[in-house]
Amino acid sequence: MKNILKIDINPARIYGLDILRALAILFVVIGHGAYLMPEAKYKYINFFIFDGVSIFFVLSGFLIGGILMNLLQKNKIDTSLIFNFWIRRWFRTLPNYFLILILVLTLNYIFIDNFSFLNKELFFLFAQNLFSEHPHFFPEAWSLSVEEWFYLLIPIILYLLIKKIKISINKAVLFTAFSIIIGVTLFRYFRYDLLSINDISTWDRVLRKQVFTRLDSLMYGVIGAYIFNYFKDFWSSYKTHFLILGIGIFIILKINLFQFSRLGLFNCVFSFSATSLATLFLLPYLSSIKTGRGLIYKSITYVSLISYSMYLINLTLVQKWILINIDWSVLEDFNGYLFLLFRYALYWCLTIVISILIYKYFEIPSMNLRDKIKIK
Repeated sequence: MKNILKIDINPARIYGLDILRALAILFVVIGHGAYLMPEAKYKYINFFIFDGVSIFFVLSGFLIGGILMNLLQKNKIDTSLIFNFWIRRWFRTLPNYFLILILVLTLNYIFIDNFSFLNKELFFLFAQNLFSEHPHFFPEAWSLSVEEWFYLLIPIILYLLIKKIKISINKAVLFTAFSIIIGVTLFRYFRYDLLSINDISTWDRVLRKQVFTRLDSLMYGVIGAYIFNYFKDFWSSYKTHFLILGIGIFIILKINLFQFSRLGLFNCVFSFSATSLATLFLLPYLSSIKTGRGLIYKSITYVSLISYSMYLINLTLVQKWILINIDWSVLEDFNGYLFLLFRYALYWCLTIVISILIYKYFEIPSMNLRDKIKIK
């Protein structure tokens, strides 16, 4: 069993970024675990939870932005470069996503009476929440749409600016990042101004979980990659200052120091920007932590490696298909607190074990295929 769950760790990984990725997925899984706990108990845990998805967005923008700039600087800029970038990204993200999507669709078709496939094809195109509310089906998929449209659009925009309009690489990256940040922020403002955002559910559906209200989050990471690439001395010299500033912003947002209205202008329009900026400020310090050691290092790296699978399965598959179909009546009648504790522990065990198996026996083989496919 030990060898079945053993994962080899690449020593070239940047441990500080693994810490951030691990924290992000832990925030997500803990947040989704609220459905398994009494609200009175969960409120104490919630104080220590931050927006894990926004953290993922910024980290993804930083890493992918760095990859794109490196490719553009070292290679001939043509369509084959863009297609090969897409191939590598899609072999990293699509196999896991389609595996879980098809599995969830199959389960619904077999066990749910009158289950409809209407509009489910949009999930294969990441088009289910471009400008509209994300359906109730497979709710985790909303953030994957944001990521995939980022992977698709940004290389095209950079290619047009650099190849057709003849803008330098560094100026094209900056122009793209700031244009999207400004444009998306204005789009959220118009949404806020035109729509009646009077409850958290509406805020979540029309502002938080749509592609073109959230693309800016990844661009903060791209700006980080730009600074890291072109101003390394500045990036490293002030890393501690930025770390303190980033943590400070997170704390201010959590305790609502300035008493912002829960559904007012700040939380509807600028809170996403503030969270992204806070995450960006953490990156200089964390990216300087190259390695670690001991059990904590290994545990954090493990969680980081399986974070994508954990994200995909923890809510719909583990909670809504596995845990909900277990007959808990005997344990619940025997001891209500023991029932809650055991169910919550099983939630974590299943999420971690299944994610390790998917990562080791499906995700890694899928990623290995990308090295065998290249467009010339």
